[in-house]
Amino acid sequence: MRTFTVERWAFALTDDRDAWSKRHDDSAWRAVRVPHDWSVELGFDRSASSGTGYLPGGVGWYRAHVSLSELGADPGQHVRLAFEGVYKNADVWVNGYHLGGRPSGWVPFSFDLTELLEYAPDDDLVIAVRVEHTDISDSRWYNGSGITRAVVLQVHGAVRIREHGTVLTTEHMDAASATVRITHALESDLAEPVAVHVRHELRSLGTDRVHEFASETVIPAAGATELVLETVLPDPEPWSDTGPNLYRLTTTLHWQAGGGARRASYALVTGIRTIAFDADSGFRINGEPRVLKGVCLHEDAGTLGVAVPPAVWLRRLLSLQRMGANAVRMAHNPHASELYALCDALGLFVIDEAFDEWENPKNKWWQGHNVYPPRHEGYAKDFPQWHERDLVATIEAHRHHPSVIAWSIGNEVDYPNDPYASPLFDEMTGNNDANKPAAERVYDPSRPDVRRLTTIARRLAGITRRADPSRPVTFAAAFPELSSRTGLFEELDVVGYNYKEHLYEDDHERFPDVPFLGSENGHGYAQWLAVVRNDFIAGQFLWTGVDYLGEAHGWPIHGSGAGLLTLAGFEKHAWHLRRSWWADEPVAHLATRPFVEGAGADFWSHPVGRAWDAADPRPVEVLVFANGDELALSCGGEELPLVRDDAHGYWTTVTHARAEPLVLESRRDGEAVARDELAARGEAVRIEAEVWMPPAEAAARSEAAGIPLGDVLQIECTLRDVAGGVARDDRVVVATVEGGELLGVENGDLADNTPYATAARATREGRLIVYVRPQGEVSVRLRADGVTDGRVVYSA
Repeated sequence: MRTFTVERWAFALTDDRDAWSKRHDDSAWRAVRVPHDWSVELGFDRSASSGTGYLPGGVGWYRAHVSLSELGADPGQHVRLAFEGVYKNADVWVNGYHLGGRPSGWVPFSFDLTELLEYAPDDDLVIAVRVEHTDISDSRWYNGSGITRAVVLQVHGAVRIREHGTVLTTEHMDAASATVRITHALESDLAEPVAVHVRHELRSLGTDRVHEFASETVIPAAGATELVLETVLPDPEPWSDTGPNLYRLTTTLHWQAGGGARRASYALVTGIRTIAFDADSGFRINGEPRVLKGVCLHEDAGTLGVAVPPAVWLRRLLSLQRMGANAVRMAHNPHASELYALCDALGLFVIDEAFDEWENPKNKWWQGHNVYPPRHEGYAKDFPQWHERDLVATIEAHRHHPSVIAWSIGNEVDYPNDPYASPLFDEMTGNNDANKPAAERVYDPSRPDVRRLTTIARRLAGITRRADPSRPVTFAAAFPELSSRTGLFEELDVVGYNYKEHLYEDDHERFPDVPFLGSENGHGYAQWLAVVRNDFIAGQFLWTGVDYLGEAHGWPIHGSGAGLLTLAGFEKHAWHLRRSWWADEPVAHLATRPFVEGAGADFWSHPVGRAWDAADPRPVEVLVFANGDELALSCGGEELPLVRDDAHGYWTTVTHARAEPLVLESRRDGEAVARDELAARGEAVRIEAEVWMPPAEAAARSEAAGIPLGDVLQIECTLRDVAGGVARDDRVVVATVEGGELLGVENGDLADNTPYATAARATREGRLIVYVRPQGEVSVRLRADGVTDGRVVYSA
């Protein structure tokens, strides 16, 4: 198979009803590169929905012109047009022929172009796509607008492997060998039955060792067959979080047609591993126990929208790994294929999630979070007709990823009274009850009966197991108090609890044979201890790993600050605190906040910073996040006493002395293994600009797995004071690019509603990031009033 990526498109943000026609004039349309998200190109608008980040939607058209001679499809070859995702309500025409569309913006879909190419009147193949995203209160978070994921043309032989038609599972593995089952869904366009010789090569991407084997089959005339075989792989290199070893499976089909030999090759990057969830001991990978230290992720990156280059995700994922994370939950929909591939390459476990709502819509907040009245737009209107096709498409597209360890069929569909109800109690309570009117909190028999959810769960679980019997089915329960009593748990292999850690022990006794995990959890120490103290809990997934657009609490805030990283990808203090609990590496980090006598506040109630000002006479509370055997905190050579806060997982002290820097050492066996220093910060005098570069090993693993990383520069900008520290003030930074394209500037400030299309943005806590698409040698100048410019010159 050959692929041709369709990157360059003409775009118009208008509903031009004649744009489907091959002869339509698009010469005045704007040139864009796909993946593309038009919503972030528009300004924040208070009349838009808070739930989706106060960013508008609309109707847009895309048109691409592809040279058939460049595509190089010969007569008799099979050609497909494949979309990884269009948000949303895509409608597709090719050369004026209407092929159909897809309501969901999260799942891949494709069309057979083979016949249409026979009718092509010239070399210009015209693809037209209408995208309608007018129901902008359609979600509880931001999803973007447009052709937000890759588009490719695939050229196959008349004999081929069906799209996403290869499945590899590890049946058994020990140190000496692995028994691997491979299934191919084969198709043929030939008018006669055809004998096919199939050669297979499993090549380790790490050691380049090769395992070869072959098989034979016959495909019926103009038909299909399934080829199933097993092979024993000697000395396997298993995939895991600590050793993300990958293989490339190359399958070559050989057959005779038209008086000559024909061949077609397919390659798939995958891994060899076994997984298991146990009701008593949690999760195992290749027989070894693991605690899932996970984060939930939505898929936007602030100024980039949801059209996120893989290198941007690589920077974020590596930071989360340094924190100690080993798992990701795709919330609450399937994500772009590159993110799964990165999790494969880096060694991050994945829970893949299909739906946030089923046949009835959830409340969609559009004037601030939990502010009534809600709206009820979204995927629920498409669920009855499309759920099976969307679920199967998701599983087939992602099942080759060794990182995927479970399929989640739903997230918090069991919200009380949102919309399902039950007579089991008079008043329903749950995560979504803040500000609910009284009438919304009591049982109403006219609402849909919650028992319906068990029927739907049974159906979805059956679809999932038929599409992939090798992984467990799970569900993220918002209200397990009720769902555990309606039979819903009986349809699951692993039960996920959202924010209900206090139920773990009692429910483990009620369901002793059911594995449990925290599918969505708060950041507190108590929530983590619930995992540490209960071996039967497989782990937790924090809400959330990174701040995201949408689910905003009200203007001017345009996103959620629940992340451990900002929208700009910088670590928060909460990242350091979590690292002190999760990471094996030594940790030492200082944070401060004004001291309030008797407040007894935890980290989350009163946000912290890095203030250390000798001119401020007020007492300051110092928070210490560390994991050494011994801690030493000093100021001006004087050691300060530390008190352990066992309820919140860190140490504290209160001091007035701020004339000298504050120094923290974390020690093991008497030796300092980690150190942090907090000094007074001065006014900004210069801009420091550095191109973020991935560690060599991560870059090599990503590139070996076929993940492109060179399409974006990530320039980290920091305001520095005269001593070289991070400055205490913020400035508006203007970015100018020569030899490339400025993709966006992000500071992570969720209250900064400067349009993302502008080339200027204020720093936040002295920092921001600039995204640039290089075109040869690129020069970037960063300037702000009163400071020395920052400059970057880069040549790939």
